[in-house]
Amino acid sequence: MRIRWTLAAAADLEHIKDYLTEHHPQLARPTILKLYRTIRSLKTMPYRGRMGREAGTRELVLTPLPFIAAYRVKEQAVEVLHICHGAQLRS
Repeated sequence: MRIRWTLAAAADLEHIKDYLTEHHPQLARPTILKLYRTIRSLKTMPYRGRMGREAGTRELVLTPLPFIAAYRVKEQAVEVLHICHGAQLRS
C-alpha cells in the first residue's frame, strides 16, 4: 500500500517543521522524522488508527508527540489528509 500526502498534509508538516525550527531547533529534525516514520508505518497497518471525526476517515495519534494525523484508506493507498496538534480545535 502506498502513502499519499495531500497538499494540506504536506503544508501541515512544513508548518510544524518551521515552528519547531524557530522555537525549538533541537527538536525539529527528530520530531519531523518521528512524524514521517509513524505515518509511513500505515503502509503495513492502515487500519490501526481510530475512527475519524468525519465519515470515511481515521486518526492516528502520534504518541508520544502531541500530534494527530487524519487519513483515509483507499484501495491502493493511504491518503494523509492533515496533521494537527492535539490541542487544536478542529471542525
